[in-house]
Amino acid sequence: MVLAMMLALITPAEAAASGCANVRVPGAAKQQLSCLDDLTTTGTLATGHTVQADWAGLTSSGFPVTDGVPGIQIDGCFPDTSTANTTHGWNHDAQFVLRLPDRWNGGLVVAGSPGVRRQYANDRAIGDQVLAEGYAFAATDKGNTGAGFHTDGRRPGDALAEWNSRVTQLTIAAKIAVAHRYGRLPSRTLAAGMSNGGYLVRWQLENRPWLYDGGIDWEGTLWREDGPNLFTFLPPAIREYPAYVAGSAQAHQRILDAGFAPGSEFLWPYHNNVYWGLTQRIHQAEFDPAFPGTDYDYATRPRAVHRAVERISLTGRIGKPLITLHGTLDTLLPISHDSDVYQRMIAERGRAGLQRYYRIVDGNHVDGLYDVHPDELRPIGPCFRTAFTALEGWLDGVSPPVSATIPRANGDLATTCALS
Repeated sequence: MVLAMMLALITPAEAAASGCANVRVPGAAKQQLSCLDDLTTTGTLATGHTVQADWAGLTSSGFPVTDGVPGIQIDGCFPDTSTANTTHGWNHDAQFVLRLPDRWNGGLVVAGSPGVRRQYANDRAIGDQVLAEGYAFAATDKGNTGAGFHTDGRRPGDALAEWNSRVTQLTIAAKIAVAHRYGRLPSRTLAAGMSNGGYLVRWQLENRPWLYDGGIDWEGTLWREDGPNLFTFLPPAIREYPAYVAGSAQAHQRILDAGFAPGSEFLWPYHNNVYWGLTQRIHQAEFDPAFPGTDYDYATRPRAVHRAVERISLTGRIGKPLITLHGTLDTLLPISHDSDVYQRMIAERGRAGLQRYYRIVDGNHVDGLYDVHPDELRPIGPCFRTAFTALEGWLDGVSPPVSATIPRANGDLATTCALS
């Protein structure tokens, strides 16, 4: 209904004349429009229309490069009261980027940023591929960014709940902007994202399925009030790691019992130093700001904390086709306590036919670590490219390969991945 009403405001003359000067994003508080010779990172790095720091480390160095996609880029922001995103000197959250290729295939891909990164975080891993295939591409910073994201909102859970509403907001606005540019609404709208962005895909397909035709969930974060969630597997790893380093077999076993895969031990030092503590602290500050100590025990925390998590929890009740990818050596979101569980949740809701789930042997949470451990890891980015093609075929009536654990293959792992 909202889309139909807004589309009715576009006159045939406006649609026909759409171009650099008059494409607009409805609801935007600010927007800057640029006509570019290349919308992929090959071009936008040279022209300053992306921020490499936003996507650093998310792909391996050998990830395929694309270029030569001319079109329109719109940088903008929606009304918001928080100010953590300093991009463009705006000091304004709820920033987005929308890219509209000259050679459009009729589709739109919408993404939310992973972690607490900004709106350009998906440019290399997702945007380059879909733009090269002719899709319009829209991405959001989720409404708050950085390690202080939890300062946004008035009550526990508000900041993360905003992530979901901002993806919905951008999806609706991007559809209308696409109609301004090309004269019709997209014939296909897909959600895609990794980590926290994968969580957003799950949430959108559960709660706003009418906006999308399908989605790809790349190691999405699982939130469940009764667990597992970040608060059930990160605190044990953090607590036991010093004793593990000192040689305690019991501490080693407790980290494995928390969900971390046997064989992932070579990744524990890096994740302990970079991810575990920070990830737990900033999310704890969001959902349980009153906690005074360091040894966190989610099960014993007040009911109000659990209600805050429940507000943004997933159910598995997806309403459109979903492809899920997750690495068996993910050492931030362990697969046995995340996507394995989410697959069961979907099946329990009677929606198993709407999901394909590919467990990528030796895949880790960020593909940049493949460059450091090429003999132990494999990047998931090439599997995303294959999965995206499989999702397109699925929507066209061609069933994708059955859900499976995808073994490590011979060949160029940085560029290829078969899902059968």
